[in-house]
Amino acid sequence: IILGPHAVGKMTVGQELAKITDLRLFHNHMSIELTRKLFAHSEKEWSVLNETVRKTVFELFAKGDFPGLIFTYMCAFDMQSEFDYLQNVIDLFKSNDANCYVVELCADFEERLVRNKSENRLLHKESKRNLEWSEAEMRKTSEKYRLNSYDGESLPFENYIKIDNTTLAPDEVAKMIQTHFVIEGRKE
Repeated sequence: IILGPHAVGKMTVGQELAKITDLRLFHNHMSIELTRKLFAHSEKEWSVLNETVRKTVFELFAKGDFPGLIFTYMCAFDMQSEFDYLQNVIDLFKSNDANCYVVELCADFEERLVRNKSENRLLHKESKRNLEWSEAEMRKTSEKYRLNSYDGESLPFENYIKIDNTTLAPDEVAKMIQTHFVIEGRKE
């Protein structure tokens, strides 16, 4: 699981990690973009469908014979319900004998504003293409929720690393994750 605020690089780092391992990437906007084509975010059906898609993907991977899954998620670190949700995902995989790792990315807000406009982000996240709205949403959500842990904060994750990727390239971060957790390289 790769955690972090808007435009910190969760999806891009996940893409790079998928390139060097046999893990498959399920970034959070894969379900968001599908769901938003059918329902408004304010409609209860939006949440039901989004969660159903995610739960189904998690169950298929946890019970299937796959090398693993990379999931990206923006966590509100000041809400216990967020930790409960993540723990449920972890428990599903662990109950099927999978190793679970949590990576938290953090980067300076100004750098995240630059990344918010990146070609890769806009290619994969249609809902972020209205840059004025997207930047306003970043600011609003960052004021409302704590989207990164405090330095030294005790978190409920067994296998965890926090990386400040403000000045790091996504492939460097992916390699750091692979090395830290000793994740097997891609099989040809």
